[in-house]
Amino acid sequence: MELEPKRVIALMSGTSCDSIDAGLCEVFPNMSVKLIKGINYSYPDHIKSKIFQIFHGETTVKDICQMNFAIGECFANACKVLIEEFGKPDFISSHGQTIYHYPFDESLDNISLKSTLQIGESSVISQKTGCMTISNFREADIAAGGQGAPLVCFADEKWWKHKGKNFAIQNIGGISNVTVVSKDFDTFGFDTGLGNIMIDYCTQKYFSLPYDKDGEIAHSGVVSETWLNCLMQDEYYFLEPPKSTGREYFSSEYIENALKYAPQEPKDIIATVTALTAKSIATAYERFIYPNVGIHEAIICGGGAYNKTLMNMLRTYLPDYIDLTTCEKYNISINFKEIMAFALLGYCTYYGIPNNLPSCTGAKKRVVMGKIIY
Repeated sequence: MELEPKRVIALMSGTSCDSIDAGLCEVFPNMSVKLIKGINYSYPDHIKSKIFQIFHGETTVKDICQMNFAIGECFANACKVLIEEFGKPDFISSHGQTIYHYPFDESLDNISLKSTLQIGESSVISQKTGCMTISNFREADIAAGGQGAPLVCFADEKWWKHKGKNFAIQNIGGISNVTVVSKDFDTFGFDTGLGNIMIDYCTQKYFSLPYDKDGEIAHSGVVSETWLNCLMQDEYYFLEPPKSTGREYFSSEYIENALKYAPQEPKDIIATVTALTAKSIATAYERFIYPNVGIHEAIICGGGAYNKTLMNMLRTYLPDYIDLTTCEKYNISINFKEIMAFALLGYCTYYGIPNNLPSCTGAKKRVVMGKIIY
C-alpha cells in the first residue's frame, strides 16, 4: 500500500489527568506531523473524580467497567469539537486513559503478569463519531516482552535523528521520560521518574490549586537539601533502563509517606518537590546517558516546560555545555507534542508499519502496535 498523507485526530489523557488532549494533525509519508489545531477538553467533574478514585484504588470492577465506556464517550465528545470545525478525519488515534501500568517481570503459575490497562473504549469513540478508531498501543509491545513505554521515542527518532546533533528530548508530564536521539548511536529512552505528579499533589494539598502556575510558589520557597537528598535515594532512580513507571509507584500513599519528613513551610515543600523533578532528570542523565552518549541539547516538552522555576532548576543541575530549549524551537507544540506523536503512531498502525522501539521499551522485536475499530 502506497503511503499517503492522512488527517488524524489524536487523543490522550496523561498521568496528570488534567484534561483530554485532542488534536487534529496531518501526517505525511516522511513521518512528519503538522498540528492543525489542538484543544484541551475538560472532563466532567464527577467523571474526573471517579478517575482519581480509580488511581487511588477506591473503586470496584463495576466502576472500571462503567468508566471505560464513559471515558470513551468523553473522548468522542472531544473529537466532535474538532469535527464540527474541520469535518471528519481519516481516522482517530487514541492513547486512552492509563489506569494501571505494571511493567514488571512477575509471573503466576509460570504465566507472565506484566500488563497495562488504558480505558476509554474505542468502540464508543468510533460509534459516536462515525470514524475508524485506532487504540490500545501499549499492549503489543508488552506482549513482545517490552514495558509498553515509553512510546513517544518512536516519533522523537523520526523528528530529530536527521538533525545531526545528540539530543535528550525530555517530556515532563505527570511522569518524566527522556528519549536520547543521536546521529551516531541507536535511539534509547526511559522514564526518569517524577514529573508533575508530586508538585500538583502538594500544590492541591497546601494551596488548594490544581498546579503551581509558572512555578511561582516554588520560586517563593527554599529548597530543603536534606529532604531532597532523602527523596533522591528512592530505588527507582537507581534502576537501569529500560524502565517505566507511573502513579502505581508514585502513588498518593508514596507522597504522603514522603511528606512525613518534609519541611514545615508549604512553600518550601513545593520548592523541594520541584527540585526533585529537576534533579532526578539531571541525575538520570549522569547515570544512564552521559556514559554512552554526549548530549548537545536537552529539549523540554510537556506541561513542565511552562514551569519557569523548574526550567531554571534544570538549567542549574545540567552541565553548562548542554543547550536547554523547548520543542517549540522545532515548531512542535509543547502542549500537544504527545498528541502529534500518537497521530504518527496511529498512522503507522494504519499502514502496518512497526512503531515500537525495542531499544526504549525492552521488547524482543519490532511490532505494529494498536488495534483498529471500524
